[in-house]
Amino acid sequence: MTTTPPPWPGDPLLERDLELAAADRAVDALCRARPEGGLLVYSGAAGIGKTSVLAAVRARAAERCAVRSARADPATTAVPFQTARALFAPDLAAPGGRADLLGPHRALAGPALGLNAPGSTPADPRGVQDALVEVAARAARRHRDRPLVLVLDDAHWADGESLGWLSALAPGLARLPLLLVVAHRPAEHAAEESRPHLGTLGTAARQRVTLRALTPEAATHLTGRTLGTGVPDTLGRELWTATGGNPYELVELLTHLSEHPLAPGTDQPAAVRELAATVRGPRLADRLGALGPDAARLAWAAAVLGAGVPLRLAGSLAGLSAARRAGAAADLSAARVLRPGDTVDFTHPLVAQAVYDAVPGPLRTAFHSRAAWLLTAEGTGPAAAARHLLEVHPGENSALVEQLRRAARDHLAVGAPDAARRCLERALREPPEHHLRALVHHELGRAALFTSPADTVRHLRAALELPGLDDTLRADATFRLAQALARNQQMREASLSVAFAAATTDPGPERARLRTAHFMYDAFRATEDDGPGRSRRLAELADPLTGEDNAERALLTLRAFDGMLRGENHTVVAEFCARALIDGRPAPGLGWTDTTWGFAYPCLAGVTYTWIDELDHAEQLFGEAVRACESSGWSGGHLAFAHMLTGAVLRRRGRLAEAETRLGEALRLADSIGTGLPVHRGTVCLLVDTLLARGRTAEAHRLALARGFGPPYPDAMILPDAPSVRGRLLLALGRADEAVAELEAASAAAGRGRHNPVWAPWPRDLAAALADRDPERAHALTRRLRVDAERFGTPTALGMALGCEAALAPAEAAPALHARAVAHLEESPAQDELARARIALGLAAADRDQLHRGLRLARLCGADALAEQARAALA
Repeated sequence: MTTTPPPWPGDPLLERDLELAAADRAVDALCRARPEGGLLVYSGAAGIGKTSVLAAVRARAAERCAVRSARADPATTAVPFQTARALFAPDLAAPGGRADLLGPHRALAGPALGLNAPGSTPADPRGVQDALVEVAARAARRHRDRPLVLVLDDAHWADGESLGWLSALAPGLARLPLLLVVAHRPAEHAAEESRPHLGTLGTAARQRVTLRALTPEAATHLTGRTLGTGVPDTLGRELWTATGGNPYELVELLTHLSEHPLAPGTDQPAAVRELAATVRGPRLADRLGALGPDAARLAWAAAVLGAGVPLRLAGSLAGLSAARRAGAAADLSAARVLRPGDTVDFTHPLVAQAVYDAVPGPLRTAFHSRAAWLLTAEGTGPAAAARHLLEVHPGENSALVEQLRRAARDHLAVGAPDAARRCLERALREPPEHHLRALVHHELGRAALFTSPADTVRHLRAALELPGLDDTLRADATFRLAQALARNQQMREASLSVAFAAATTDPGPERARLRTAHFMYDAFRATEDDGPGRSRRLAELADPLTGEDNAERALLTLRAFDGMLRGENHTVVAEFCARALIDGRPAPGLGWTDTTWGFAYPCLAGVTYTWIDELDHAEQLFGEAVRACESSGWSGGHLAFAHMLTGAVLRRRGRLAEAETRLGEALRLADSIGTGLPVHRGTVCLLVDTLLARGRTAEAHRLALARGFGPPYPDAMILPDAPSVRGRLLLALGRADEAVAELEAASAAAGRGRHNPVWAPWPRDLAAALADRDPERAHALTRRLRVDAERFGTPTALGMALGCEAALAPAEAAPALHARAVAHLEESPAQDELARARIALGLAAADRDQLHRGLRLARLCGADALAEQARAALA
């Protein structure tokens, strides 16, 4: 990473008025009384003048703004957050800059910016990205008098982590006093993982400007201005033809011709074509041959090390003494290969690339190997040296394997799993010693869990098939394998993997952890083979337990969750929850951010409380989950789950507008980390359910269509029961036949022993759908619902069952049943259900007081259609 050079000769820039006007407009918007930030993207081929345009933009913006700039190069692509470090460097170096800039985000952003050593545990990539977005916002607000402009040149070479940060920053730029100006070559020149980020930046840009080649007229004008007025116009035309109007090539040719004019009588077109061939491709580096071996070796070493590295290191890599290095550097500067200075800076990226390509293959490999050693000796850490190790040919070097493993750990600790994956994949190709191969596969599987569940599965299976893992690591590998399989929609395989491992592990903590995971993944399956049998086995194991350790507490959590799904008496279920927790909170080691047992167990305790009317306990747990995730920087899937579960509590309370807002935030977070994850399905299901409760059927339908909410459902359970929710949606749409079929499918849950009438309220909706076409079946469903509700015993379940029975009862019996439903629901936290019951009682008994009370409550809940029903009845 280096600062950007001055513009190419011939300033002011030719034929760049429109490009600069776009920057002027963006800066004008930034400098208004109410600043409006934004993103401006320049793109174009190599040598087209992007750097020159950015130099002019910087110069103009500097008159009114604080400008920070950086230029990426191929050496930065594999170094996580290197671009971010370069852009923030001036502010971090200012007095008090670190504390002022990082604020509460130091723990996450500090290691990524190289301000403090990485920790010992992996950082959440999304959390680090969000922390850097906040750091950028703080930097923008810090420059109150002079708005901030960030300029990044050659973004196609920026590291993927920094590009991901800029992509996350882009949507909020309009609300900040911050202008981001980016220039890059076409996306195909970027690393594969960087291309989506460049696309995101292009989409988010206020303006996208594609730089074009100069016209023949501009080439002729520049030729005359550079070589003198006596030069014939035909030379400018020949130069334009030879270069295609590429500004870099044109200036290089003019510089050469100004130093070595064509002799009179020279075949001008042939001479220009020959000269043009020396400023592009392989022949661009040929100028090194005339400078001697010292200059060539120094240039090769500089190309390997990359821009911005001290020139003395390049000299050490080239094997040159200080005097020989100085002489070679002077020669390279005179030949327009390197810029004068104490750091390695090529005159143009095209020169750097041509020189790098010209390094003989064996020497290039040797240079990369020695460069890694030199950088390590400089104290830059294993991560900085890792990019060179990636270029070394495999050779069964155990020390190199260990360096790459250390670099991978550092990459994970700063939130760069892709960089860690590259290091570990290279370590496997070395290959590692036989007894280490399982360890490297295990580490690679854990690194890939952040980005590729399929790769995680492949590597963890390989680790488990190889010798070298002790019992603890084998259990951990199996546990992570099951997590990846579950995330990859392979719930049955997840269950079988931990079951097999538990059966082949000696008694002890690891076996207990695996056995509990087996019960958990079976419980998560929507179509498990023997639900009642699994429930019996779980009850036999868990019922006698008191919660002495985390293995017992995890089993008790599963027992409580299973009892809730089965519709066991809610007081019994609550007792299991109490035994699984310590004073209502997860035990140490079973908390929200503890990684040994995972996020699932406290989730299950909160979900259980949510559906047994213990919403205060659930809200306390999920509020703690949000705080724990945010304070630990877990702003990806875990935080999305925490928001989703908080939304579920709000939905159960009947605070429908708040639930919709919280679930919308959960979906936004989930979308930011990918699609098709369990958190997506649960959030969409809850949102559809909430919108239906509000009476916004069309909106619920659009959401369901857009998100593919419907059969075939995945094998993983959806929160709450998805067929019940979709059946209610179809009823609301008037598609009764489809609704009946969907609700009949939902009834299959009862065959698996799941009889919770609140979690899966399909009997109420199916009874309503069958009331006219099959009244006998409808009444049988209400009786079954009443039995399940009385066994479960929560006020919500009893009130819902009585309301369902009242809806089908004769007119003379209905008011009494509705009144009993209201009495139960007055003890329930489900305020929208109480509003529904009051309005139903008011209608059945012609009781205007109940209608008024139901109307007020429906309005408070945000149940708009229900409120309209009451208002119409009162009118």
